Amino acid sequence: MSSIDDEILRGAESDAEEVRYIRNYMGSECNDCFTDEDIYYCIDVMLEYFEKAEEKSADADGYIDIDTEEVAKHIQKKAKKEGMGPYDLDALLLLVDAELDYNESLED
Repeated sequence: MSSIDDEILRGAESDAEEVRYIRNYMGSECNDCFTDEDIYYCIDVMLEYFEKAEEKSADADGYIDIDTEEVAKHIQKKAKKEGMGPYDLDALLLLVDAELDYNESLED
């Protein structure tokens, strides 16, 4: 297998691990709220949101204040425009918290 194939495989494994983490964090009550595709979509929208927020309001160290409700509403609005969802705001808040917790766990 070529190094590109290895890298793609590692990326797919990492993505799958992230989805498992998010599902475990959210618990069984939200397992029916999102398919894996929905979670990947929401993560992508979050990353776009964070990149724009960083450009606009990052402090000297590159940190931004994150309003999870604002992020969840942004995902909900964009998803509606793009024909995804509909997503419940409370479920999105939990998903945003799970994603932030996952990323924080990687820093430890």
